[in-house]
Amino acid sequence: MAEAAHTIHVDIVSAEGQIFSGEAKMVFAPASQGDVGIAPRHAPLLTLLKAGEVRVQTPDGQEQVFFVGGGALEVQPTKVTVLADTALRAKDIDEAAALAAKQRAEEALKDASGHITQAQALAELARAAAQLKVLERLRKIRS
Repeated sequence: MAEAAHTIHVDIVSAEGQIFSGEAKMVFAPASQGDVGIAPRHAPLLTLLKAGEVRVQTPDGQEQVFFVGGGALEVQPTKVTVLADTALRAKDIDEAAALAAKQRAEEALKDASGHITQAQALAELARAAAQLKVLERLRKIRS
C-alpha cells in the first residue's frame, strides 16, 4: 500500500475505447490554458484539453506518449481521467496522413469559397500540427 501513495491511476479513453489504464508517477497533459503536470495527491481539477501529447511516466521509469485531439481532463487525488475526442499511442500516428491533413487544412484556409469553414480548417490544422510535433519529439527521444 505504500507504493500507492507514490503513484496515481491513469485512464485515457476516447470514443474508440480505452487507450491506456495503469499507474503513473507523473502525468503531463495539454490543458486549454497551458500544459499541466499531475503528481499523486494532486488537487481536484477539471479542464478542457487542446490537441497535443499526454505523457505518462510509469513507476518503472518508462514514459508512454499519447496523442489527443482535444477533450477533457479530470484529476482526483488518486486518479487522472483523460476523456479524449480522439486518442492514439504516439507510435501509431500515421505521419503521411497527418501531413496530408495539414496540407488539406492549409488549402482550405486559402479557399474562402470551400465547403469547410475557417474554424474547421484551423482546428484540423492544429490537430495535424500537434500530431507531427508528437512524432518529432518521439524521434528525438529514440535518437
